[in-house]
Formats: sequence, C-alpha cells, structure tokens
Amino acid sequence: MRIRFLNAGDSHGEGLVGIVEGLPAGVRLRTATIERALMRRRRSYGRSSRQMVERDEVKILSGVWKMHTTGAPVAILIPNRGRVVQGRRGGALGTIPRPGHADLPGVLKYGHDTIPPVSERASARSTAMRVAIGSIAGKVLHELGVDVLGHVLSIGNVCAAPPTGRDLRALRRRIERSSVFTADGSAARKMVNVIHQARAAGNSIGGSVEVIATGLAAGIGSHVMWDRKLDARLSAATMSIQSVKAVAIGDGLSSHLLPGIDAHDAMTIRGAGVVRSSNHAGGIEGGMTNGEPVIVRAFAKPIPTAQRRAKTFNLRTLKDTSSPYVRSDTCVIPALSVIAEMVVSWELLRAVLDKFGGDHIDDTRAALAHYRKRVKQRLRKPGTR
Repeated sequence: MRIRFLNAGDSHGEGLVGIVEGLPAGVRLRTATIERALMRRRRSYGRSSRQMVERDEVKILSGVWKMHTTGAPVAILIPNRGRVVQGRRGGALGTIPRPGHADLPGVLKYGHDTIPPVSERASARSTAMRVAIGSIAGKVLHELGVDVLGHVLSIGNVCAAPPTGRDLRALRRRIERSSVFTADGSAARKMVNVIHQARAAGNSIGGSVEVIATGLAAGIGSHVMWDRKLDARLSAATMSIQSVKAVAIGDGLSSHLLPGIDAHDAMTIRGAGVVRSSNHAGGIEGGMTNGEPVIVRAFAKPIPTAQRRAKTFNLRTLKDTSSPYVRSDTCVIPALSVIAEMVVSWELLRAVLDKFGGDHIDDTRAALAHYRKRVKQRLRKPGTR
C-alpha cells in the first residue's frame, strides 16, 4: 500500500492532528527530530507575534515503540497554545471576506454564514503539521542516503546568489546562521531591510525559495502515466502550500529562453557513472530522477493580510467596506523554505517507497542497494571491470 497521510485541525482550535500510514518499520524517530523542524519554521524572520505564543510541542500517540517506527500508522498531535484572537475563541473574523484568502469561495461553496469555518481550516497554521510529517519523511530519506534542504532565493526585489557545490551539510550551516535562511550573507542583510520597510509601510512582502535533494538514484518516478511523473507530483505538492503561485523544476522559468540543445544537459560516461555538463532539468527527465540533484523552486505572493486594508464587502449587508486586520506575518518566505523542504521530502519519500517498497527499512535499503548495483553494471563500459 502506498504511503499516505491525513491531517486535521483549525488555526485556533485545540490542536493539529496528523496520521501517517505506510512508513516502514525500524526507523529511529524521536519527538525532538520533529520539534527541531517546527522550531525552524517558527523562528524565521518576518513572522507574527503568534510564533512567540506557540511552542509546537509534539506528542506521538501511536506507531512508534522504543523510539522506532513499528509499521503501524503514526499518529501525531500538536496542541495549539493560541486559541483566542481579539478576545474570541476560534477566530476573530465575522462576515467580511478578505481578498486573497479562501474566505469568499469557501463560504459560497459550503454555505456558511460566517468566515471562521473556512478561515480557520484554510490558515497556514496547518503547515505546522505538514512540517511535522515532512520531517519524518526526511528522517526516512536520510536513512537511505538522501539529503533534502530548502533555502531562500529572494525576498521582494533582493535576490541571493545561487549556491554552488553539492555539499548540503556545508550549505545548511550557512543557512542556519542566517535569520532569513539564505546562504548569501550580503543578500541576507538586504532582505532583512526590505522586510523592515514592508512592516513600516503596513504591508507584506513575497519572494522565492529553492529545495535541493541529493543522493537520489536515477529512475525514481515514471514516464508511463501522467499522474506518476515525479515532476508533476512535486509541482502539485509544492503548489498546495499557502501563498505559492508558481513552481519550477530546475530552470523551468528560464530554460524556454535558451536555444534548442543548450537547454539540455549534455552527458558522458565516466567510470560506471553519468557525468552532466549542467542541471537545467533540475534532476528530472521524462518524469523520473536522472541522478542529478533534484531542484524545486517555489514562488510565493505576499500574504494578503496586512495592516493596509483592501476593499471588500460585508456578506451580511452586501455593502462595501475594508478588509479586517488580524495579527499577521510581514514575510513568510524564510518559513516557506522550511515548509517546502518538508513537502518535497514527503513527495520524494512516496516515490522512493513506490519503487523500492519494504515493510522494514532494512528491506528498503537492500532493494535500493540491489538496484544501484544493477544500474552500475548496466553503465559499465565493455571490457572494464
């Protein structure tokens, strides 16, 4: 059975709940691993005061025994500490929909009289559980030699220099020293400044992030059916994150500007492996990994809630008014780099387990090793050992 998850919970309800089914047994898992990822999401620069309220203390309710997964569903609870907004439990919004949010289409779709039944569930608070679940996926991938890392590419009109090299451990150290989770120290200072400017203007600011995954064998994903293509699955999962409006695999937003053959990654055999001249494809060709680092980029609009009010109307009176302001972030892009990392980790794990299976992590590891050996033999030049 394919790995899957369900999550539930509202922004200001009792808490967030997640259930993960299909994890192999034998993976060492501690709450500290999940809480570390949640802390990265929470402490990023540009967040609202709510991040000082929440602690994101994780409770693993089932599926783990003696700090190892058992093969049974893993159930997770993250209690909400912030349950009151402007003196009201369960959200402060009434009947005034905010442009850019799910408020209006959700109310019309489900026939609600007020906004909270929609806004509470649509809130990006739900990404806390996606980060928790993605951190588990990242732990399993790490057991299989795969490393995944997200970082900030741009905030507003400030762009970071693209990182070089494939050593994600060194890159992670540089990113963790930055309050805006970018590896470019010079750009980081400018990013902090533009966030300050947006906050002073009562506005919000968007940007872009990149997720890099290394250590993936070639051939994960599939070309045989549209819904099994890995780039499509990664794009859909990343696009589902709140505020993300565009996703690119590799140089997907610029490769159309290159002439024919220059847009592709020339290759040659060296030893028993393939060496590429570039990675425009972002590690995916024909819906499958090709052995190069997988690169996913996400581009997010400024969040629509800001101190500056937008024109809207009241659902009860149908008269024009201004959108309500509730405590909000100025910039979510550093947090988005963490969320996108976890979402990509989850989708990559699904694809890896689709191919290699395994009720126990040792079974998965053995299947992967056998596959790598077969591929290496296939690429060995005649007459070589």
